[in-house]
Amino acid sequence: MTAAYDPQNVFAKILRGEIPAHRVYEDDHTLAFMDVMPQGEGHTLVIPKAPARGLLDASPESLAAVAATVQRVARAVKAAFSADGLTVFQYNEPAGGQTVFHLHVHILPRFEGIPLGRHSGGMADSGMLADHAARIRAVLDVG
Repeated sequence: MTAAYDPQNVFAKILRGEIPAHRVYEDDHTLAFMDVMPQGEGHTLVIPKAPARGLLDASPESLAAVAATVQRVARAVKAAFSADGLTVFQYNEPAGGQTVFHLHVHILPRFEGIPLGRHSGGMADSGMLADHAARIRAVLDVG
């Protein structure tokens, strides 16, 4: 049995404005922001605003909104970083690798010959994250 949604998770706190985030995109149903422990340059997260622990308990409408935002933001991330490709992934429950229990999708720009870094547990430089967010927003504003 899946545990209940915890409204005190870090992403719920970001949605409520209790914790700062380098926001990239927001609409009525989703929020995209920079991962503070990036596995590579431009690592961005997309979350639904509706509470959902993971993929299996999100509503179809929420999943559709997340998918649309993932596509829109992924295009911008790829362009902003002149990436050769993208890796998009999503984890569910501890056994599946999930560590924050609010549905989220990772978008990582990829470059030939450069492996993904690890989620080291260390926080990235805030100035760098702000720069990366600005680069992505600039592409979104044009598109």
